[in-house]
Amino acid sequence: MSIRITGLRTLPEIRQGDDLALLIRRAAELENQAIDARTVVVVAQKIVSKAEGTVVDLRQIEPSPAAEYWAGLWSEESRQKKDARLIELILRETRRIVKMDRGVLIVETRHGLVAANAGVDQSNLAGEDLASVLPRDPDASAERLRCGLGCGAVIISDTFGRPWREGLVNVAIGVSGLAPLEDYRGSPDRHGRILRGTVIATADEIAAAAGLVMKKAAGVPVALVAGMDWKGGAGCGRELIRSPETDLFR
Repeated sequence: MSIRITGLRTLPEIRQGDDLALLIRRAAELENQAIDARTVVVVAQKIVSKAEGTVVDLRQIEPSPAAEYWAGLWSEESRQKKDARLIELILRETRRIVKMDRGVLIVETRHGLVAANAGVDQSNLAGEDLASVLPRDPDASAERLRCGLGCGAVIISDTFGRPWREGLVNVAIGVSGLAPLEDYRGSPDRHGRILRGTVIATADEIAAAAGLVMKKAAGVPVALVAGMDWKGGAGCGRELIRSPETDLFR
């Protein structure tokens, strides 16, 4: 099997209310790239948040006493000034604090995702006082884009760290049109041995592969994945979140 991953380079700066599907189709046409029923379109969370208006002006955020305290404490520990307004925004997007140490805040978001800073991010925004938060419903966002694009599947991706591993990778936070997990349990391997625990996170693998062409500083927030054999279905990104009952570290 071979696949082709192409990053779209001609998308304009995305603003609130933009028809993102229309802009992606226009960019693909301009770059002579086909989008059809077998194309998986990977879209960076940041432009989805911009289009949906989940970009926050920190000047409108009043920090709570807890945010002020943590900002002061972490500024002393890391010797780098922390913005209490930004911490307050993170707390507002948080369902549960997982770990707070050495200037790092790992939380469970309202979606159930475990991420640094609840996915709140200030990169690639035109203004020092702006921050984006994750889309309210990434799966619904992916579904709207898939319908608007007429493609096979859409993955909304974001850059996450990973426990026990250095570095960041793209993962799927919203999925439409494909099964995000491929379950091999009960099937034989090449030597006839029955697999007992192998479940592949296909959507995360596609998102990570697309991340190779979706460079933050290069202005490539969308990638087209073609030629891949993937399983369609009514899956969603929520399926990738491990349940508390099976989470040994909860």
